[in-house]
Amino acid sequence: MTDDSLKEENPLRLVFMGTPDFSVPLLAALIDAGHDVVCVYSQPPRKSGRGQKVNLTPVHAFAEDNGIEVRTPLSLKSEEEQQKFANLKADCAVVAAYGLILPKAILDAPKFGCLNAHASILPRWRGAAPIQRAIEAGDDVSGVTIMQMNEGLDTGDMLLIQPVAITSRTTGQSLHDELSVESAKLVLEALRAVNGGYSKPHKQPEEGVTYAKKLDKSESQIDWMQTAVEIERRIRAFTPWPGTWFASGKDRIKVITAEVVKGTGEPGTRLDQEGLVIACATDALKLNTVQRSGKAATDAESFLRGFDIPIGSRLV
Repeated sequence: MTDDSLKEENPLRLVFMGTPDFSVPLLAALIDAGHDVVCVYSQPPRKSGRGQKVNLTPVHAFAEDNGIEVRTPLSLKSEEEQQKFANLKADCAVVAAYGLILPKAILDAPKFGCLNAHASILPRWRGAAPIQRAIEAGDDVSGVTIMQMNEGLDTGDMLLIQPVAITSRTTGQSLHDELSVESAKLVLEALRAVNGGYSKPHKQPEEGVTYAKKLDKSESQIDWMQTAVEIERRIRAFTPWPGTWFASGKDRIKVITAEVVKGTGEPGTRLDQEGLVIACATDALKLNTVQRSGKAATDAESFLRGFDIPIGSRLV
C-alpha cells in the first residue's frame, strides 16, 4: 500500500528504460511517487539455463506485473523506432542500466530529455561495470550520479551525486543493492528539480576519467601471481558474478570469502599454516568459504575433510 503523502504534486509523463535487477527499485519508486510511466523499454527476453527457457528481464517482468506496456527493440537506430518513441510524448525518460545506445533523436524527444542513473561518481568508472571495478581497484568510495544524457558514453552533465562508502566487507552484491536504493531516491529528487525549473547541471571534470570495462568470465580464474590484497578485492568485487575460482587437479574450486594474512612462499602454494592458506605474490590469502563444483558452499575446514589439498601443493 502506497503512502499518498509521498505522491508527487506535479507528476510527469515518463518513459523508463532499464533491464537488470538494479533498475527495478527505480521503476518502483517512479510508480509509487505517482508519475505516469507510459512505457518501459528493456532488453529482449532471452533463453537461459539447461532447458533454454525464455526469460523476461527483471524490469520487463516488473513492468508487466504493474500493467505497463513494455517494448524490447534490438536497436533504436531506425526512424520507425524513433518515431514510436517520440509518439509517447514523454516529459522525460529515466534510464538505468538499459543496455542500448540512445541515438540523438531519442535523447531529444522528451521535453526534459533523458536522465541516467549511473552507479559511480563520474567521471570515474564510466562504462559497463562501475560497481565491480570500483571494488576491484580498491576505491574507498562509490556512489550514484544522475546525469543529463548526451551522445557520449556517460559523458553528460551531472545533476546530482550521492557518495556511498566502500568498506573492507563490501561485495559486488552489497554495493549493487545499496546503489540501487540510492539511485531510486536520487532520481525522484532530480525529476523534481527538472520539473520545477531549479536543476543546475554541471559539466563533468576533465580529469579523473576511467572506464569500467564489461565483466567477462575469463577474469574469474585466480592469478596467484597477484598480491593477496588484489585477489581478495577481486573476490569481493566478483560476488556473485562472475565469481572467482582456482583449479586443484581436475576440480574447479570457487572462492566465496577470503582474507589477507601474513605468509610467504611460491605463489599458488598451500602454506603450512592453520586453515587453507595460499601464498600470493605478496602476503597470502586465507580461504574461508569455498565451493566445489556441484557441491554446496562450505567453510574451509569442512571442505578439507572431504577434499585433500596437501601442504606444499601448487594450485593453478
